[in-house]
Amino acid sequence: MAGSIFQGAKTHIKYFLINKLSRPVRLCLMWISIFLLTGCGSNTVPTEATGFYFDTVISIRLYEKDAGRLLDGCMELAGHYEQIFSATIEGSDVWKINHSGGDWVTVDEDTLTLLHTALDFAELSEGAVDPTVGGLSGLWNFGSENEGIVPSPQQIQEKLTHIDHHAVQIMEDQVRLTDSEAQIDLGFIAKGFIGDKIKEYLTGQGVRNALINLGGNVVTLGGRPDGEPFRIGIRDPLETDGSPILTLELWDQSVVSSGNYERFFEKDGKLYHHILSTLTGYPAESGLAQVTIISPDSTRADALSTLCFVSGYEKAALLLENYPDIQAVFVTEDGDILYVNF
Repeated sequence: MAGSIFQGAKTHIKYFLINKLSRPVRLCLMWISIFLLTGCGSNTVPTEATGFYFDTVISIRLYEKDAGRLLDGCMELAGHYEQIFSATIEGSDVWKINHSGGDWVTVDEDTLTLLHTALDFAELSEGAVDPTVGGLSGLWNFGSENEGIVPSPQQIQEKLTHIDHHAVQIMEDQVRLTDSEAQIDLGFIAKGFIGDKIKEYLTGQGVRNALINLGGNVVTLGGRPDGEPFRIGIRDPLETDGSPILTLELWDQSVVSSGNYERFFEKDGKLYHHILSTLTGYPAESGLAQVTIISPDSTRADALSTLCFVSGYEKAALLLENYPDIQAVFVTEDGDILYVNF
């Protein structure tokens, strides 16, 4: 397509000294044992709640006197969004669209917003990320009891013919699929959107300091109440013990990582991870083991972490020139660490 952001990509690998990094996100190459780290010198004891949503454990940490009420509100929001965005929960907005046989379905306002954003990224990337990938992702069964089965080439090719974001039509508060075999899956962007919504709720309640962790999608509201930043460890994708490769110091930002270690299985000596290429139908082979995106908002961070992973470093770095407020850390399969927009 003329004017594609991916045309003319060239190698421009950049390495940066740690002392040149900006204050909002300082990267400290140090080994630590946990991912959500506590700062030093604070007299404020945080209150934390955990829950299981979106097939993962989520946690929210607050520093408020009425933290219990606020945490309940956060968990209610998480449950609400799971009930409308999940592709597997019967009766959700996404489930109804996927099972409507091409008929129009009335959906929640937030479903419309998320779909519009997902379609924007699909158009931007020429389908490298696509909300109609559900048939293909369901075929691979990552995270299910049937995980470990490699689909046949014929099965994959058939599912690829139904991946096309142009099949999603939106009219006012209704959505339909013009291809009744297409299936929506918002997994590449939904947790980011939900993280932003929880942060918006807490901000509206007057909260100034909070840490939201939606299974690896981390959103910070301000910093710690003692004036220190939140410190977030990023996992080393080449180590099996889960130890971090670096630490981020975050102030009112979001960080999302996508990697080949999150959900995967091995078959006949080959690793199959859950980040699928919409071109081949197989797990993306981009030369990357992990991409971490740091952004003022979590929705873009979520979508871009997947898009950058499937695109590879060169195309991703070119893409990110259009997002000067977003920073990225890439870890290659060889263990090199590359930075963009620092």
